[in-house]
Amino acid sequence: MGVSDDILAVARGRLLAEAEAVRALTTSIDDTFVTAAALVLHCRGKLFIGGSGTSGTVARRMAHILSVTGTPAVPFSPMDSLHGSSGAILPADLVLLISNGGATTEVLECARIVQARGASVIALTRDHATPLARLADHSVVVAVDPAAELGRVVATGITIAQSAWGDALAEVVMRGRGYTWREFMTTHPAGAVGRLEDLPPELPALTIPDVDPAQGDRR
Repeated sequence: MGVSDDILAVARGRLLAEAEAVRALTTSIDDTFVTAAALVLHCRGKLFIGGSGTSGTVARRMAHILSVTGTPAVPFSPMDSLHGSSGAILPADLVLLISNGGATTEVLECARIVQARGASVIALTRDHATPLARLADHSVVVAVDPAAELGRVVATGITIAQSAWGDALAEVVMRGRGYTWREFMTTHPAGAVGRLEDLPPELPALTIPDVDPAQGDRR
């Protein structure tokens, strides 16, 4: 086994670990996802998505994918929210906070501030028992086997799983909204996508029932 084989074995092992982290979501996803989709679809304001560290990177990607697919979403920093930017959040808004451990100080304080301003909070965390999940109006669990994390320390597998969860949310809400590819093209005129002449077939519609945020799954 040569040097190249050693390198490829490590790379393949990492890819398999992260692929398994996403695959496992297909069995763990439950009705908390449906409630989250309903809250996002029927939100009367904007969707704010935030997190710290690698969770912040996931939040920015998730907000972009949702905006591209017809759901206005704004990425924001929980730390900056403690320095005044939380003033942008109004009672009609929905705030999705991403924190694997669910105990990051600035994320918890951000949740308290936006709830005091009348907005609802969805927590995306590893367990319904984390401080963030207990504080939120609704919580959704995305967890991975520790083996999915590089050295069981670096947030590699979990960020891939969180991103995939966000992609699933984007497609479900896009279908629930009836957002068309022609509408999609109005906000994406640049790049190779913007030059497409033959648009994909429209996605089959989904019916997503409304949910009262005041009666969410506070845990």
